[in-house]
Amino acid sequence: MSTLRIFNHYVRTPFVLLGTVETIILFISVYAAAHIRFWGVKIPYANLWLQALIYSAVMIMAMIAAGLFQARLREGGFGFVLRLLISYLLGTMGISVMFYLFPDLFFGRGVLIYTTSISFVTIALLRIMVLWLDPGIYRRRVLVLGTGKIAGALMELRRKVDQFGFSILGYIHLRGEHDLIPESKILKINNTLAHYANEHDVDEIVLAIDDRRKGIPMQELLDCKMHGVDIIDVVSFFERETGKIRIDQLQPSWLLFSLGFKQSVMRDIGKRIFDLLASGFILACTWPFMLVTILAIWLESGCQLGAPIFYRQVRVGINGRPFQVIKFRSMVVNAEKSGKAQWASKNDARITLVGKIIRKTRIDELPQIYNVFKGEMSFVGPRPERPEFVVMLAESIPYYSERHRVKPGITGWAQLLYPYGSTEKDALEKLQYDLYYVKNYSLFLDFLILLQTAEVVLFGRGAR
Repeated sequence: MSTLRIFNHYVRTPFVLLGTVETIILFISVYAAAHIRFWGVKIPYANLWLQALIYSAVMIMAMIAAGLFQARLREGGFGFVLRLLISYLLGTMGISVMFYLFPDLFFGRGVLIYTTSISFVTIALLRIMVLWLDPGIYRRRVLVLGTGKIAGALMELRRKVDQFGFSILGYIHLRGEHDLIPESKILKINNTLAHYANEHDVDEIVLAIDDRRKGIPMQELLDCKMHGVDIIDVVSFFERETGKIRIDQLQPSWLLFSLGFKQSVMRDIGKRIFDLLASGFILACTWPFMLVTILAIWLESGCQLGAPIFYRQVRVGINGRPFQVIKFRSMVVNAEKSGKAQWASKNDARITLVGKIIRKTRIDELPQIYNVFKGEMSFVGPRPERPEFVVMLAESIPYYSERHRVKPGITGWAQLLYPYGSTEKDALEKLQYDLYYVKNYSLFLDFLILLQTAEVVLFGRGAR
């Protein structure tokens, strides 16, 4: 298996294994550093195990925040080294804060330097070895049942990063289906499906059939199931592998019978506590940047008294209720003089010089912490849209209103995995990620999104 389902969210097994090994390396590095630093004398720390545990936990979280556990990384060796350096910088800052708050946990600068050096070199060598080895050992061997339009959608996953967790052995033609798959990829099976699956070590069969009324080989699939081969429909396959729910493949029955979309009082309470803690923490860390931003916007406005610093706009919240979102102003005053709602576009002339900087770094979003404290937004959730756009998109995109089943967020799953969109096609793509979030929400997923948002800020992805 190359994925694990943790609190409803799919996590790739290679990254779980890698994270476990690297946590052990970080933990052992503290002990190794202490023995080197105090060679020949007794180590003067009674709770070194606790210090090692805190160090390894903080550093792993920093590595997640730097994007080192993402299958979509494509920068190569240099990009990996850069991200590892940034993660160690973030981690060292986090460790310093911990030491300041809890001085008894401090194990000395000498031990910290040795620990950082040992763990950095070891983890770098481990990652280089993983990159060098064939990653195919982690991939599921997949057969696709179907050769038509739905099966053809799987052909879109051509990039190596898209096929990180699986390898498609081939496609199986069903009687009555019009082939859209190249003939070279269609398998000729002369024996039973179960025999072929056993002979070729098939782990999973994906049902990608255009018209199921024409007949599904139920007995053969049942034989495969009884031999330990997993059977999965194409919508669930896309959900797991891409982190989104494909609208073009979706049937209402799948929404009814699939796991997820859970609501409960305890979930709402846990979500609210997380929102308050996360918002409070971010506010404590970013208020100096917010003050600098206020000053920069005021100076750019010509130091005029009463010049607008903040920008308020009506957005659609949970269950379609409107509310006023607050952001730092990043566009010229009266950016919509025509009175017609407009999406921000690439190189938008309405964006000010300061606006370009705060949009790139996402500082313009920080005042929305006020909306979170008021309970109108969550820290993590779908991006809130304007009522004019919601009406238009709900008419043309199926299931669009389902994204309003939860509170909108400052950051979110779609914001992480898809760049800023300004077209109906972009809205459709982002909806597919939003549906994944609504379906698979958990505090674990929120925490992952919060950590990975740091990567968006550090590397400026998706901003416009």
